[in-house]
Amino acid sequence: MREEDVADVLGRPLSQELLRRDLARLAFVAADGTPRVIPIGIFWNGAEVVMCTSTNARKLAALRQHPAVALTIDTEVHPPHVLLLRGVAVLDPVDGIPDEYLQMSGTYEMTAEQRAGFESEVRSLYVDGMVRIVVRPTWARLIDFETTLPVNVQELMDRRAASDRQGPAAAEG
Repeated sequence: MREEDVADVLGRPLSQELLRRDLARLAFVAADGTPRVIPIGIFWNGAEVVMCTSTNARKLAALRQHPAVALTIDTEVHPPHVLLLRGVAVLDPVDGIPDEYLQMSGTYEMTAEQRAGFESEVRSLYVDGMVRIVVRPTWARLIDFETTLPVNVQELMDRRAASDRQGPAAAEG
């Protein structure tokens, strides 16, 4: 997919809304060669999806071996809104807590006291630092089930419409 096509999809208002969500599903190939899909907190910085994890996370070895990933960001309403992304994971170890980690957790409803407790707990838990998993989308598709559909569903609808235009005689044919 061309970079400008990716930018077009990501620039749509619905895509921007989905990119502001704090949770996605990350698909990757595990170290044993089998597929994995995990929920993970995300932060969109305007160009990349940033996820953060502990330095001892099993997914890091897998991502080093097979950095190609896919992400799904979707809603829980009908019709669902779905943003599908593909890219290559770049691992960026950092000392301390990445700003994105605290920002992605900022959408959870917390009182000031709860927020202070959360940040204190995070800082005491991740003393070895964290790893930023950074994905710059190289492919993107937005599905809203109103103006865009999954490709296979669109193909069926197009086939049905063509059949309807040809009339019942063509169907018997």
